Amino acid sequence: MSSVSGKRACLPMFSCVRVTLIVSVCMVAASNTRAQSAQSEPVDRPTALAPIVVSGSRFGEPSNQVPAQVQVISRADITESSAITLVDVLAQLGGVVVTGPNLGDLGMGASVDMGGFGATANSTTLVLVDGLRRNPIDSNGIAWESIPLSIVERIEILHGGASVQYGNGALGGVINIITKAAGSRDNELGSTIGSNGTLINKALVSKSGSDTNFQLSANTSSSDGWRENSASNAYSFNARLTRSLGAGDELFIDAYASHSRALSPGGVLGQVGSGDARTAKFNNGGSSNSGDFYGVHLGAVRQIADRWAFEGELGYATRSLDYYAPYYNSADSVASGYPGGPSASHIDSWELTFTPRLRAQWGENNQTIVGYDFSRALETYADSYGVLAQQAIIANQGGGYYNNLLSDAQSASVVNHSLYTITRVPLGRGLEASAGARRQWEHAVADDTNISSPNGSIHQKADYSADAFDLALNRQWAGGQRVYLKWNQSFRFANIDEFWGFDPNTYSRIFSGLLRPQVSRTWELGSHWTGGHGQLDAAVFQSTTREEIRYDPNSYFNTNSADPILRRGLLLQGRLALSTRLSVSAIGKIQRSTYESGPNESKSISLVPDRSASANALYRWTGQWQSGASVRHVGPQYYDGDISNSLAKMPAYTTADVFTGYRASRWDLRLTVRNVTGAHYATYGGYGFVSQPGGGGADSYYYYPSNPRTWLLSGNYRF
Repeated sequence: MSSVSGKRACLPMFSCVRVTLIVSVCMVAASNTRAQSAQSEPVDRPTALAPIVVSGSRFGEPSNQVPAQVQVISRADITESSAITLVDVLAQLGGVVVTGPNLGDLGMGASVDMGGFGATANSTTLVLVDGLRRNPIDSNGIAWESIPLSIVERIEILHGGASVQYGNGALGGVINIITKAAGSRDNELGSTIGSNGTLINKALVSKSGSDTNFQLSANTSSSDGWRENSASNAYSFNARLTRSLGAGDELFIDAYASHSRALSPGGVLGQVGSGDARTAKFNNGGSSNSGDFYGVHLGAVRQIADRWAFEGELGYATRSLDYYAPYYNSADSVASGYPGGPSASHIDSWELTFTPRLRAQWGENNQTIVGYDFSRALETYADSYGVLAQQAIIANQGGGYYNNLLSDAQSASVVNHSLYTITRVPLGRGLEASAGARRQWEHAVADDTNISSPNGSIHQKADYSADAFDLALNRQWAGGQRVYLKWNQSFRFANIDEFWGFDPNTYSRIFSGLLRPQVSRTWELGSHWTGGHGQLDAAVFQSTTREEIRYDPNSYFNTNSADPILRRGLLLQGRLALSTRLSVSAIGKIQRSTYESGPNESKSISLVPDRSASANALYRWTGQWQSGASVRHVGPQYYDGDISNSLAKMPAYTTADVFTGYRASRWDLRLTVRNVTGAHYATYGGYGFVSQPGGGGADSYYYYPSNPRTWLLSGNYRF
């Protein structure tokens, strides 16, 4: 696939970008001619104050001015919940579908799916920390352990596509984690103990000066795990330094470092509920994965003139991962004459980002944003085989192995440039229009040297581009009511793991080619209602994705789907204060993700439930005592790999957490029981080839069981 063909395929879309840019400029010009008359018109405005969010346009604005479903989880919401980790918050309060093969007691390795993309959720839900993306360039998930809950001030969850604002990967939604400001005086020490030898410690210290503020946090966590070979531990450090320059101008620097290690028990053979959930899979004895993560983030805010402001960030992050699977150097593994896989793998990667932008404030609620995003990333991957495995490789030269190679090596690099603009214009009487466009260019290079490749080393490169646009109307009424209509296009490029496939004859990873970007177009109609002691948000949506990047279990390669995929659904979320003591909240989604045409027309995408919901309740007994509960429900879904929907479904599950807490002066004490009903369930399962003792294997169901009932006792001291 040549770079020329990649460019040619994307050129027609640029006309959409030009049209949107012209519309944006015309809207700005028209608004300026109306500026004085608009000020004298009576405009209905919401009387309730809406929270300020940055996820809608990358500049702070009231959430009721954003034509999208933006959910804000405040620090108070977090402290008044049963959540222990950031993943808990997303599942309980955000209503996000959380999956993972080995979530364990610490929630490590979790994937979050906001758009119904199933197995590719890690690449279609964008996760930001203070506006800086944390998604890696491969298919691995977020290192959640590097973002401790103690430093989180609030979480903004933007449902739906947002590639105009953030570019690659923002198809299903955006999770923007806003950390506490340096110098917030929110000092604390805390510790949690619980089932399975769980121990979590945290410390947060802030220091304020006249113009300079500093914050430092340290967190440790460990668990013995409830399954065989499932212990885990993590350490993280986060620091933030800010310098005020007056008149709203600011310089800041963030830095983080974390280390984690998790043993891997593997899946359980059979459908969900069968087999011994506590026993590790035969070839996972001693298996583990570990990671080291480091990052630094520099930023500046500068008011250039009365109407112009500048924001910019420069970020650099590195990552080092190690995977160990000692079974594949055992006599049992090579009994059939070939190894089932490498006994060790190592990944090194780094990424550099630069994201400057300008805002022009033309009048009240009338602004234009122009930005440029740059990123460059490199990842190297190496497999190594033990002595017994190497002997089997040499003995089978020409029968699946070639060139006397005893190790694999892959590498990939990607460079991205993108330009974007966003404009919001008041049209009078509480009506606003917004438009935006982005074009992103990516240059990708991949190299592969594999023991299973008869052609030796492979080198391939490609240039692709993709376009995004937003067109929306937002109507506000007094009292906090609004309705909006949005037409959106978002995109994602292939992650570098999707450059490779799988050879079923040698169980080896082989190069399968660079893939084209996928594009989703979405219609969305939403509303927000506030009245009395409650609020309700609702949205209906429909999107069509073309060239979707998915794994094909028939060819064992990642491919661009030849058939479009249709997603449609309804999102509801609300809050209600039933009394001064009792408050409740809930969020739920009904969604179908199906092939729109082709041989699998109307077939559902695997690992996507048709319904999901979470509900939370808090009761304040006194000023010091409170109790709460969180209930989560996820509907049935097809096992990973079941494209034709011809197999059984993973069963629906409902879980509940409860807690009781006591707060007095500077102390917080809390007892939490998770999965209080002891439900047996799994968030992830699949169907496909499964290794068996003595070499070889067969197709089978498999699943990764989730935690049974556990308890946690927490203490926190504020100073």
